[in-house]
Amino acid sequence: MNKGDVIMKTKTYMLGGAAAIAFALVAASAQAAEPAAAKPTHKAHHAKTVSPAAAAVAAANERINLLASEVETLKAQLAGEVEARHALEAKADAATTQAAAAQTDAHAARAELSSEINTLPATVKADVAAATPKPGWWGDTKVGGIVFADVSKITQKTPGATAATSTAQASNGFPAANGPGVDIKRGYLIVEHKFNDIYSANITTDLIYDGTAKSTQLFLKKAYLQAAYSPAFVVRAGDVELPWVPFAEGVEGYRFVENTLIDRIKYGTTTDTSLNVSGQFPAGPFKLGYSVSALDGSGFKSPGDGNFNRARTLDLEGRVNASLGPIVAAVGGYNGQLGKDTEGASYNHTVSRIDALVAYTTPAYRVGVEYVHERNYSGVTTATPIKPRGDGYSAFGSVRLTDHFDLFGRYDAVKPEQDVLPSSNKANSATKDAYWNFGLDYHPISAIDIALVYKREKVTGGLFTTTNGAAAPATLTPYLASVGATKLSYLTTPNAAPAGSGIIGGLAGQSGTYDEVGIFTQYKF
Repeated sequence: MNKGDVIMKTKTYMLGGAAAIAFALVAASAQAAEPAAAKPTHKAHHAKTVSPAAAAVAAANERINLLASEVETLKAQLAGEVEARHALEAKADAATTQAAAAQTDAHAARAELSSEINTLPATVKADVAAATPKPGWWGDTKVGGIVFADVSKITQKTPGATAATSTAQASNGFPAANGPGVDIKRGYLIVEHKFNDIYSANITTDLIYDGTAKSTQLFLKKAYLQAAYSPAFVVRAGDVELPWVPFAEGVEGYRFVENTLIDRIKYGTTTDTSLNVSGQFPAGPFKLGYSVSALDGSGFKSPGDGNFNRARTLDLEGRVNASLGPIVAAVGGYNGQLGKDTEGASYNHTVSRIDALVAYTTPAYRVGVEYVHERNYSGVTTATPIKPRGDGYSAFGSVRLTDHFDLFGRYDAVKPEQDVLPSSNKANSATKDAYWNFGLDYHPISAIDIALVYKREKVTGGLFTTTNGAAAPATLTPYLASVGATKLSYLTTPNAAPAGSGIIGGLAGQSGTYDEVGIFTQYKF
């Protein structure tokens, strides 16, 4: 029963009691007003009787007393209920206060737990490092490797030439390199050591097959000391990556299939003995980079050794590049004598080269163009080159088909310089070189590429040295006989091709082709 109900009930009882009292008083007044005549005239001795008015008053008093008792009872009940309600309200307030305190404690506990979780890896790492015995030099040394390999079929020929016979050596028209085979074109063993946060070292070995010695030769590709004072200022000394070719390889992304433009046509190389300064840094929305090398110019296959291969001057090669999101652009150049300016020797010309590259690269696709303009690359020691300038471009692209398959392709067009007439039958006498490839690359994991590739190269108007093709024949007699040549003045051996590369084209200004189809792979560790 609530407070309102108690009050209403109390009022009802009081009103009822008041009505009963009023009724009794009215009745008593009526009895008192009866005429005296109505009374008996004689006295009789009888029992004492109570008048109705008195009875009514007595009943009213009893009713009033009863109501008063009930009112007191209701008051006591009401007071108990009010006290109980106050007690419940106090308990509710206490519970609310306790809940708020518990919630505050829970928030504090969650924050403390989150902080412990965030710091736990660093704590565990620090504890493990503290408990781990300090390693020797091998603790800061990494060993890795990269291998380029293929299984393919090569078809190289010059129209009009005949194939070799059992009694004659293979001619330039049908070199012995023709046919199917397995090649391990590159095998890099990479050792990197970190002395501290600034100083480190790199030694990378490579292998190549020497056709003269009939064996695989191991040589140094890189061997340098590095001082990284900041991302914007890194110094390397030794056999160091040069500024242009490795940068272009990184943008194109398919070095294991083919060398990039200037490396393929022998107008540049990847490493050389040099002093290199490089770096990269942000500039507003752009990311800028640079690399400059002072080098001996003879290439990594002819390193300086004491007084051997020591030039009187150093060549220079440089690059500046910028990127804005997926857009990459770079320009570079070269100037020098390619190590030909040695004591006791003379040179006639200075080599110069201008490089440019622009590309748009994303994880889904990439497309780009590389351009080169060069002068005297083949004619440093030639008195009067026939055509001292050469230029060319390479357009490349790839598109991601799925997470594991990419489609790629490339086209090169080159007008090489000519340091000799086509009739001289020497290596750099061609007037045009055209190369293209396309393929499907499967990469089951990031460290492995397996590509189905088709390549074709055509050299027009003479001979041209590239990274494809067979080495020059030891004698031209079989070839000259096969095409009906009779002038002994043509019986001169072409310039020896660099190890690992060869000559494509035809003697006496003829054209030649090179075709290759196969599976090309690379794997890294």
